[in-house]
Amino acid sequence: MNIVILAAGQGKRMHSNLPKVLHPIAGKALAQHVIDTARGLSPEKLVVVYGHGGDVVRATLAAPDIAWAEQAQQLGTGHAVAQALPHLGPAAQTLVLYGDVPLTTAATLKRLLQAGKDGLAILTVDLADPTGYGRIVRDGAGQVRCIVEQKDATEAEKAVREINTGIMVMLTARLADWMSRLKNDNAQGEYYLTDIVALAVAEGLPVRTAQPDGEWEVLGVNSKVQLAELERQHQRNLAGQLLVAGVRLADPERIDIRGELKHGRDVAIDVGCVFEGRVELADAVEVGPYCVLKNVKVGAGTRIAAFCHFEDAVIGPDGVLGPYARLRPGTELGPEVHVGNFVEIKKSVIGAQSKANHLAYIGDAEIGQRVNVGAGTITCNYDGANKFKTVIEDDVFIGSDTQLVAPVRVGRGATLGAGTTLTRDAPAGELTFSRPRQVTLSGWKRPQKAKQ
Repeated sequence: MNIVILAAGQGKRMHSNLPKVLHPIAGKALAQHVIDTARGLSPEKLVVVYGHGGDVVRATLAAPDIAWAEQAQQLGTGHAVAQALPHLGPAAQTLVLYGDVPLTTAATLKRLLQAGKDGLAILTVDLADPTGYGRIVRDGAGQVRCIVEQKDATEAEKAVREINTGIMVMLTARLADWMSRLKNDNAQGEYYLTDIVALAVAEGLPVRTAQPDGEWEVLGVNSKVQLAELERQHQRNLAGQLLVAGVRLADPERIDIRGELKHGRDVAIDVGCVFEGRVELADAVEVGPYCVLKNVKVGAGTRIAAFCHFEDAVIGPDGVLGPYARLRPGTELGPEVHVGNFVEIKKSVIGAQSKANHLAYIGDAEIGQRVNVGAGTITCNYDGANKFKTVIEDDVFIGSDTQLVAPVRVGRGATLGAGTTLTRDAPAGELTFSRPRQVTLSGWKRPQKAKQ
């Protein structure tokens, strides 16, 4: 089949310089949602009709399987589809989708394609309040006769609750002729794609309808209000899938998934968590409230306390992390690692059962097993121009408020005294410290502010 995605609109009510179809839902552009669903139907031709903000739209959505058709002037949906005609295979069906209607499912579209296999089919939905939508007009036998837009409808037609969603499929072999016969003598002065329904009926072609599983599948975005409503609907759908699969959510209304979230059994997620990119949570992982995980893999049994922020990191099984811990890109934690409050780790590998429980910075480091990193410890990995590595071998104890000036190595089983500034390698199994002897100055007076 052919799939044409209409994405040329400006979206004035968005009050934004960003083209409407590029506004995000779940961290992905509206039109990208539509393109991904379209790809799931394996079309022979995938055409995106672009217009407003064309360069940005093409650059953002660019892909080898997309053909582009420009609609320089926005003269209606019929005019938009006409721009795609040169790209369409005439022997196939053509499915028309909209770049600002992101949540239509592949299952619904497959039903529509089946309904329109020998003629034309329209995706319709019954609304309690159909104001603003084109109405499906049927004859006494229930057959579709035409679609009438709101501004052109009579009072009787306005009472119809079945509305046109704009999504339809038709025989491509008839499309060029139908496009050439469209007229713009209507209240909008535009060429309506919906007018081809009456043309198909006049030719005796079957015109059928299909309906989505949920009204939310056909809702479009024309304002930031609608964008927010669809965002929450989409997140509600994703939360529902997690619950059915066995994930325990403290509140399904307070979770945001902006990518792919894979999970094992007995996973628990508290409120306010955000998952971006690709996140994997193994069996029995617990994620506390208000955590952000982006491209993170978490091992089985690990517990993450509140307000943690992890990005591009791998966490081993049975870890204990947070609250207020930060893992930056390149962090790899082994089994049973503890990372406590206000500890930041960047581009470092930490071995099994090692701990950094308080107020530490570990960057560009390789830390062995069973290492204790004291409170206030930092690796001084940056000299203002270059980064250097710190190596801490197994069973090392690092006292509080220690600075390790890289490049430096701490040997296996070594102990660093509190307050040490380590500028040379520390030998294995020995105590190393650098602080001076304690001194008391008798008679010293604390400075006082001068009186005005």
